[in-house]
Amino acid sequence: MNASLFQTAAERHFSAALDLLRRLVAINSFTANAAGVEAVARLTAEAFAPLGFTAELAPCTIPSTGPHLFLTHRGNGGDPVVLVTHSDTVFPPEEEQRNDFKWDERPEEGRIYGPGTIDNKGGTVLIWLILQILRDCAQEAFAQTHWLVAANAAEEVTGDDFGHATAERCAGKARAVLVFEGGPVDERGWHIVTSRKGRSTWQLTAEGKAAHAGSKHHEGINAIDALARVLPEIAALTDAAQERTVNIGIIHGGTVVNRVPHEALAEWECRATEPAALQQADDFFTSLGGIAANGAKLTAERTGHTAAWPGGIESEALFHLWHEAAAAMNLTAVSVPRGGLSDANHLWQLAPTLDGLGPHGGNAHCSERSADGSKLPEYVEPASFVPKAVMNALALLKLVSH
Repeated sequence: MNASLFQTAAERHFSAALDLLRRLVAINSFTANAAGVEAVARLTAEAFAPLGFTAELAPCTIPSTGPHLFLTHRGNGGDPVVLVTHSDTVFPPEEEQRNDFKWDERPEEGRIYGPGTIDNKGGTVLIWLILQILRDCAQEAFAQTHWLVAANAAEEVTGDDFGHATAERCAGKARAVLVFEGGPVDERGWHIVTSRKGRSTWQLTAEGKAAHAGSKHHEGINAIDALARVLPEIAALTDAAQERTVNIGIIHGGTVVNRVPHEALAEWECRATEPAALQQADDFFTSLGGIAANGAKLTAERTGHTAAWPGGIESEALFHLWHEAAAAMNLTAVSVPRGGLSDANHLWQLAPTLDGLGPHGGNAHCSERSADGSKLPEYVEPASFVPKAVMNALALLKLVSH
């Protein structure tokens, strides 16, 4: 297939794609704004309906959230190609209002600012643009393929509810899982994500004994002191050679300085590429429970766990299709790991998986803009939509034609 035909089709639909993005960005879809998330899902379903997709709104089991969206084009059946995005953002309505954070198109900068422009309403729109290209330029392949567009209602909070719901709708098996989180471009080329770290979150509580810090200090058991002795050992689990990081993010303890603190708490996360490296750290964290040297009682609890997506031969073979597609456009696609989590962590066992297939942008999860330019909000670069859509469409055509 001639890449120039795909390019022409992408350019023909680009204006409509940006209009869809503008309408999506105008809806606040903070994860806890269930009505807003549902409004985004319904607008998305409306946009995909002319392409022959039927919509299902499925309840999310996480409290106070909107519904997941599943869009299906069954074609000739078989295992689906799963195209993954999400409807929610991290911005509460009051934050958007306080920072005047809304659709802000700045052609002189080559950017469009706004909530969800890159994370991940831009990814949703790119999926739409890709399917428009395939319908126009590869009608038979498009029509025969079983497509499943899956939009998570609560991607920005930890949970595997969406993963289970998606697996149910493809009977536990897919042809490929393609996640449309943002995809950077740099001097090396266009990034395609082929693995992601796993993550565990932990809480360590210390129970000591309160006492007057002046007259009865010797009778107290300092809970903060008990934690302070252990935290360096926790932080020392960071190991570049094992691609493992530990981040102690929260510490609480005590009430006033003239009282021996009777309780304290620390929370941290650990991330690692290899499951064994994460398990090794988790085993150590588990061992922290017991009686500290000063007599405080320590209790360690794992509060969350997300398995790594380790990548591997199948994902690299899938990436090769994107590498070939980029080459056909005189571009370069590069396979990269990524430390952050995404739906790929929950879906990769369904099929060979790629991530970072969305447009290029930056500053995800940021809403502030400072006068000196040191703070800039989330943005997408509209010039990245057409080349990324063409690259994805060319690779998808190779995938579904074999």
